[in-house]
Formats: sequence, structure tokens, C-alpha cells
Amino acid sequence: MGQRSTQVLQAAIELLDEVGLDALTMRLLASRLGVRASALYRHYPSKQALLDAMVTHLVGSADDVVPLSGTSWDELLRDVASGVREVMLAHRDGARLIAGFHHPGAEAVATFERLIAALIAAGVPADTATIAVDTVLAYVNGYAIEEQARKTGADGWPRERRDRAFHDGLELIIAGARGTLSS
Repeated sequence: MGQRSTQVLQAAIELLDEVGLDALTMRLLASRLGVRASALYRHYPSKQALLDAMVTHLVGSADDVVPLSGTSWDELLRDVASGVREVMLAHRDGARLIAGFHHPGAEAVATFERLIAALIAAGVPADTATIAVDTVLAYVNGYAIEEQARKTGADGWPRERRDRAFHDGLELIIAGARGTLSS
């Protein structure tokens, strides 16, 4: 990615935090950068391509998300789920942005496959590993979207309570996956 594309991407993330996903437009982003909207299409062929690039940038590479070895499969799922949720909550509408990922690039596919491979290497059967990873990521998406959609200030659940509820739900999923291993 070129320097200018990186600048466009960074400006888009900053704008997301300021105005939210619904108000983030190519026209507004172009205005922020002092260019015409058509200039942005040299870097990203569509708004969805820009949104997908934002997700890839925020989530990081497989090396950042999935450790090479030495972590139990259940701890790996906990770590990935917590990490993805933190990224989602760190940005306004971050959960909706990440859940709306349309065209995962090679890096995103590699991260998903590496997570499945780590579970398989830890002794989880391939079918169970795929279902477990997909279920955990869907849970994280749904939970974080609900968190961001609801008021989380003085009228809402405090962060500590939301964290506890999130982790309790995650433990139910992990216990279900563990139960399939012993049957």
C-alpha cells in the first residue's frame, strides 16, 4: 500500500470515529483530505473496498492475532475473541464496520485459516475447529454490535458488567466445543 493510500485509510478511520459509519461518505472523506471524491477511487475502487481495507488495517495480520504455538485451543479462542472485541469497541461503529466485512483479502483469510489450524494442532477435529472459530467470531460480532447500539454511559451497564457477561457467554461456547471433543 502506497503512502497516499495509507493516508486515505488513516483519515477514513479518524472520520469513522468522529461521524460514525452511516455518515462516513467518500465525499466527506475527500473534503477532509482536500481533494475531489473521484481522487479517492485511485486508491480504493469503491466505498466498500475502503471499508474492507479499514477492517484489514484495524484487525491486523495473522501474526498479530494468532500466536504460533504454546497456547491451548480454548485460551486461543478467548484471546482472539477478546482482542477482536477490543478493536471493535475502540472505534465508533467498529463492530458494525467489522461485521460488514464483504471481501476479505488474503490476510484476513490467512488469519481465519491460521486460527482453525491452531485449534486442529491442539487436537480439535477439523470440522469442530471450523465451527468453533466461526461461532466465536459470530458471537463477538453480535455482542459488540449490541454493546455499541445500546447506551453504555450512566444509564447502561458499566464496562465491568459487560465484560463479565461477554466472557460468560464465551465460556458457554467453549464449553460446548469442549463437550463435542469428549463425545
